[in-house]
Amino acid sequence: MALDILELRKLCIPKNIRITLHAAKRLEQRRIFLKDVIACIMNGEIIEQYPDDYPYPSCLILGMSIEDKYLHVVIGNHESDLFLITAYFPSFDKWESDFKTRKENA
Repeated sequence: MALDILELRKLCIPKNIRITLHAAKRLEQRRIFLKDVIACIMNGEIIEQYPDDYPYPSCLILGMSIEDKYLHVVIGNHESDLFLITAYFPSFDKWESDFKTRKENA
C-alpha cells in the first residue's frame, strides 16, 4: 500500500514517532535532530515508495531540514505510528542534482 504525504503529516508529532536504535545512532552520527525529521516530513514530498517493506510499508521523503539543507527521511507507517528507519543528507555522488533521482551505479 502506497503511503500518502498528507496522512503522514497528520501523524507527524513527536509522540507518534518511533525511532529504532539503528536510526538513533545514525541521527547522532549525522547530527540530524528530530525537529529536522519533522520539518522534512512537513515540507517534503515522497520520492520513492516501498509498499512491500517489512514489517510496514515505508517511503523515502525529500524535504528540508530546519537549516534549509536537503534531507532524505525513510519512514514507515502502521496505524498512528511513524517508524523512523533512517535519515541522511543526500550526496551528489549517489543522487542527481534534484536529489530525487538516483544515479546509475552509485
